[in-house]
Amino acid sequence: VYFNICIMKFAIIAPETQTKKWKVEFEKQAPGEELLIGYETDRPDDIECVLVWGHPKGSLKKFKNLKLIFSMGAGVDHILNDDTIPKDIPVSRIVDPQMAFSMTNYILMAVLNYQRCWYDFQDAQKRNHWAQFEFDEKNLKVGILGIGHLGMDAANALYRLGFEVFGYSNSPKETIFPSFYGKQLEDFLKKINVLVCTVPLTPKTRCLLSAKLFNELAFPTYLINVSRGAVQVEDDIIRAIKEGKLTGAFLDVFEKEPLPNNSPLWQNPKIKITPHVASLTYAEESIRQALENFRRVTNGSAPLNEVSRENMY
Repeated sequence: VYFNICIMKFAIIAPETQTKKWKVEFEKQAPGEELLIGYETDRPDDIECVLVWGHPKGSLKKFKNLKLIFSMGAGVDHILNDDTIPKDIPVSRIVDPQMAFSMTNYILMAVLNYQRCWYDFQDAQKRNHWAQFEFDEKNLKVGILGIGHLGMDAANALYRLGFEVFGYSNSPKETIFPSFYGKQLEDFLKKINVLVCTVPLTPKTRCLLSAKLFNELAFPTYLINVSRGAVQVEDDIIRAIKEGKLTGAFLDVFEKEPLPNNSPLWQNPKIKITPHVASLTYAEESIRQALENFRRVTNGSAPLNEVSRENMY
């Protein structure tokens, strides 16, 4: 679907790898439209919509005619943490079934590898050891901490596979599995022995995965974090594993990315690491939604998937 957007002015401000893909797709869907790459321009007043991921703080100040800021990922903390952005500019984010598909499959992979003792069998193979009947399937009670769009999809998939599933969110949600909300976090943590974290990064969730939370767990628990690195305290994770409060961890996000070479996480045998790939942004759908939302804003409508600045999601 092409839009007649000859007068629209867009900028993409993102890391180079993503920018290349998004630029190609933008030119397909908006042929002939001028596109600014980055934020350096002598015509800042032309820019009315920015597509961003990890923009430098303060880099949007020069664009005085912005009508929409579009996050090219599910998270928006990288935008809302920039206090130089006027509060009246709407912010929207990508919500893509393909992202949910990828995230859910990643979480399923992490849960199933743990449940079927895959790492034990890998170790046995390295030793040329036939480990038949040595490792039993684990009886899991999986808690999804954050049952928003992505977390809910994963929780439903796990439930339909036959797992015992529990969910937690800030507000009550209609679910096919038991769920908790608000001040019931402690009750939620008492039910589970696998904790999957899918929360957005907000002031409330920063450093949430820490000793304070781990001390509330009723059972030795396996941690899977696919949210944001700032949600976890890595020293506390290592300590909780050493103390037996955590049986291990599967981490896709880190306090500092790329993960430094000297991080003790790399060589910990009970920690599995992937480089922030649980759910990636797909260029075609992202650009389609950005163009659609800009069309809506210029026609006086609210953008789809508009972000609440108060909730930060």
